[in-house]
Amino acid sequence: MFTKILIANRGEIACRVAATARRLGVRTVAVYSDADAQAAHVAACDEVVHIGAASPRESYLRIERILQAAKDTGAQAIHPGYGFLSENEHFAQACADAGIAFIGPPASAIRQMGSKSAAKSLMGQAHVPLVPGYHGQDNDPALLAREAARIGYPVLIKASAGGGGKGMRRVDKAADFAAALASCQREAKASFGDDQVLVERYVTRPRHIEIQVFADSHGGAVYLFERDCSVQRRHQKVLEEAPAPGLSAERRAEMGAAAVAAAKAVGYVGAGTVEFIAEPHEGDLRFYFMEMNTRLQVEHPVTEAITGLDLVEWQLRVAAGEPLPLQQSELKLSGHAIEARICAENPEAGFLPATGTLRTLRWPEHVAFRRNADGERLHDPAPVRVDAGVREGDAITPYYDSMIAKLIVWGDSRAQALARLDAALAATHIVGLHTNVAFLRRAVASKAFAQADLDTALIERERAALFEQPPLPLEVAAAGLMAHTLAREALLQGPDPWSRRDAFRLYGGARRHFHLQRGEAEHTVVLARLHDGALRLELSGQGWPLQVRALGDHRHDVTLGARRLTLAVYAHGEQVAVFAPEGRADLREVDDLAHAGEGAAAGGQLTAPMPGKLIAYLAKPGDRVASGQALAVIEAMKMEHTIHAPRDGVVSECLYAAGDQVGEGSELLRLKD
Repeated sequence: MFTKILIANRGEIACRVAATARRLGVRTVAVYSDADAQAAHVAACDEVVHIGAASPRESYLRIERILQAAKDTGAQAIHPGYGFLSENEHFAQACADAGIAFIGPPASAIRQMGSKSAAKSLMGQAHVPLVPGYHGQDNDPALLAREAARIGYPVLIKASAGGGGKGMRRVDKAADFAAALASCQREAKASFGDDQVLVERYVTRPRHIEIQVFADSHGGAVYLFERDCSVQRRHQKVLEEAPAPGLSAERRAEMGAAAVAAAKAVGYVGAGTVEFIAEPHEGDLRFYFMEMNTRLQVEHPVTEAITGLDLVEWQLRVAAGEPLPLQQSELKLSGHAIEARICAENPEAGFLPATGTLRTLRWPEHVAFRRNADGERLHDPAPVRVDAGVREGDAITPYYDSMIAKLIVWGDSRAQALARLDAALAATHIVGLHTNVAFLRRAVASKAFAQADLDTALIERERAALFEQPPLPLEVAAAGLMAHTLAREALLQGPDPWSRRDAFRLYGGARRHFHLQRGEAEHTVVLARLHDGALRLELSGQGWPLQVRALGDHRHDVTLGARRLTLAVYAHGEQVAVFAPEGRADLREVDDLAHAGEGAAAGGQLTAPMPGKLIAYLAKPGDRVASGQALAVIEAMKMEHTIHAPRDGVVSECLYAAGDQVGEGSELLRLKD
């Protein structure tokens, strides 16, 4: 086993690798950029090395700097994590040339499987079913357009060297093909340094099922069952689970055998994932090879949960030359696990990535799950695991992926895992920026997901259930704010401020008015103390008896009329977040004078929704544009985002040049009538 490794990554995966290394007694070296000087992964490792500026191209993608850091610290091996250089054949080869072990497959395997086109050609030779499409090397736009017409719309354009949904577009008609191709190629070039694409038939009602494989340098290879990753937005996974619901043991064995054969065909070593698209066919699932990811996957914890194994430990042992710890016959599947990716994004705004400071970060109680030497599971009766690479007070920046953490649960059955996941999400409190936590709760509770009616269009199919839900009742949110206010005043001033005797009051009753803003609407809430000392909350002509009791750590026992709830309340200046069992509300205590005149929008201006790089303007000064027309494209968090016209008008001015960095809220161009 190695005595010291360098982790060539950041965030939660760097923290995840460091945790296993620490358990095994292996020292770790972290690398960090300017943006990550105080990051959690830096604190998680034994040594740290600065490698450059915030941009990945100037830090985490600089092969020579990472290799020099390994040499300077005496690291014997490099773990690439996922993303960045994890599937870069040149990096793997450079490690080998430098005499440093690459904790991953050989460069030759990455080369063969790293290109979607080459991988599909190889799988075709091995008689693995392929989705009909064009996988050639000639990327002339006219040729690709003809191939798309031959295949038949809808088609899917995919970056050949890509992954994670980057450089991928569904195209429904020929008129949209050229623009989608150009966008795919720009995004692929920015993310992977390669704008090569392939075109395939878009499979309707597809399920995304992947097989976890592991191989050693002694000829051994196994599959560790499958994961269903069908719930996706923007071709990126949202919820992943293992095993795949409804997959028969026979089909599992067939897909597993195909995945192992694929790994052996390229001389694979280490952890990898063979991904398949499956669709219903004659009462069963018909599957097609999609791609092989030559690295550890983001969703590997669900496989660890159902097997009780530590896949990072397996990676280290295999990279150190040891044989696989277990053979296929010794691998057992137990229970059901689900992972939710918690991201900084706004689902209601098309999952637009968000940036900001994690002012409040509260996780449910969690444990790791593993097995001991006798195969007995090591966890409590209700296991929840959180893999995070951030801490309260950290900032989510535009330089890297928007994922904050992964929340993983395990249960004896899928139903139990679903219930545990909902409870764990309800106990996840994040304040300071938009997140998808509330959306995830709705997704988990949706009829389609609960009944395992899965496909990659589930989010669109269930749009009404996922996006058109009533908000937390305002009286409940207001009651939480009242509880927080009373608790805060009691803490600052001593006993209940209503009962203090340092000021004269002729009558025992009192009324306090609170002006609250929720979204664009403002409300007046009255907290009344009656003559008998009881509290009453009044709102919009209605009133409810109110009782509150502080439970500590921002939690309050609140009785509102006939309802009794436990509410968590976090206040940061005027902003207040109230978490209730059924959801969350964000309020603002309004100062009428301070906010007079707000909302007078400058008609026709368009602004950047987040910090990023302006890729292109799609209209020029003098052009007439229609409401909804695409006007500009910015790149942020490795994705392209299109800015659309809010109304009809004429472009009067473009305020930046292509390639410029723009800040959140920066005015990009102006429209006139």
